[in-house]
Amino acid sequence: MDNSNLGSSDRLLLAAINLISERGYNGVTTQEIATAAGLSEKTLFRHFGTKQKLLEAAFDRYHYAEEMKKLFKEKLVWDLETDLLTVCRTYHEIMNRNRKMIQISLKDEVQLPGFKERTQQHPLQLLEILTNYFIAMGEQGKMIRTNPEMQAFAFMMAHFGAFINDLDAGKNYPHIKLEPFMQESVRIFARALTP
Repeated sequence: MDNSNLGSSDRLLLAAINLISERGYNGVTTQEIATAAGLSEKTLFRHFGTKQKLLEAAFDRYHYAEEMKKLFKEKLVWDLETDLLTVCRTYHEIMNRNRKMIQISLKDEVQLPGFKERTQQHPLQLLEILTNYFIAMGEQGKMIRTNPEMQAFAFMMAHFGAFINDLDAGKNYPHIKLEPFMQESVRIFARALTP
């Protein structure tokens, strides 16, 4: 990928993600990140201060909460099956695009103060957004009203599990492909929750 048109901050963020996902947080220096970005270490420190703040900024910049908020504001048609398929396809697209960041967040090596909490912010925001959508669908009589937060959590966990299987090259369930899984899980959810 040609990063030459990106600003120095984005180049540093992408270089950090690439190097840390390959060699681990402790296996990469700020000098190596800056060099990979085609910048000086001084520029890295001017923009971010520390390697931890650089990694935190990468998670804030390139994770999915903002894109999902936009999707829920602009692309819903208020049909449960259609909307859930749009949500899960967008979720998997973003997660696959950000797979290196996800791999970093899943490594036990990254034991930085507040880092795990920071990586949880995006799933928590998605849980809230999806819960509010289910509440609104229930209020419109388009969805059975039971426990919208639990329904949102179940939907998210099914798709997070599918992403993790896909992240691991589908080794655990090689005959289960992502697109048919998305379609079937959405169909089951919609059928179960439609009045």
